[in-house]
Amino acid sequence: MPPPYVKTIREEIIYEYAKLISRSAYGSLQRGFITDRFKKLRDGYITISTTLREWEREQELPKECVFCGATSDLTTDHLIPINRGGDDSPDNVVLACKSCNSSRGDKGVFEWLGLEKKDRLHRLVAGKYLKELLAIHEKAGTLYLSKSDLGQLCANCPLPELCKQWGKEGELTCFCLESVLPFKT
Repeated sequence: MPPPYVKTIREEIIYEYAKLISRSAYGSLQRGFITDRFKKLRDGYITISTTLREWEREQELPKECVFCGATSDLTTDHLIPINRGGDDSPDNVVLACKSCNSSRGDKGVFEWLGLEKKDRLHRLVAGKYLKELLAIHEKAGTLYLSKSDLGQLCANCPLPELCKQWGKEGELTCFCLESVLPFKT
């Protein structure tokens, strides 16, 4: 759950990214550091790393499933599923084993992992995913929706049962970040 100072979709993305920086720097979530990085990201003193830098770092990773670490039966998985608006760009694909890829199906990463496991997602993968979500929200014009405007997202969200399941109805969470991913038929 984000702290009270996280008030918009953009800030929720930045907050999640600040948590990634903390995990990268300390191996754990350090609240003071997260708050500091959040404020610096929000205010433009530091920026989210470029996709080229993420790609370079990703090439250094072992060839294994980004979700479970399996080294066999690897496939290309789309972070934003194709039928939910994703594309075939390198920014949107990762290596996943057939089991994880099949289990996830066309769910968003946060939807699939849930609140308890989402912070265990590899930092580079989570960074790519957050950048994709940032671009989608920017295109949709929803980056600056605040907590009080969540009804606009909730009204069109294809996953209202997810918030009910986790007891987060009407709250700003990582699930709100996936609320703009439509199901295409």
